[in-house]
Amino acid sequence: MPSSREFVDHTIDLFSAFGEVTARAMFGGWGLYHQGVMFALIAEDVLYLKADAANRGAFEAAGMEPFIYQKGDGSTATMSYWEAPPPAMEDPQEMVAWAQAAYEAALRGRKKRR
Repeated sequence: MPSSREFVDHTIDLFSAFGEVTARAMFGGWGLYHQGVMFALIAEDVLYLKADAANRGAFEAAGMEPFIYQKGDGSTATMSYWEAPPPAMEDPQEMVAWAQAAYEAALRGRKKRR
């Protein structure tokens, strides 16, 4: 099931204390961008934030799970995006720290690819 525009708009509002965030539709979900860098995604009305070795532990400590999707051949793939913790989904100020860490992970990922 695709993500609703209402949830996308709510999520963008949630990032207001972090800074400008834009959404682009992709593969039935949405990519969320800050300063031109994708740092989060929305799939089936669930927000996932970019994670790497530096911030993954915080997601694990909060009991969150990574984004897993089913590929065309029936196998699954795990991406480096983890579900946002429920308290952050209700508090823009708490979301700032999670968003900043996700953005930094996305920047580190870009540097590795170059």
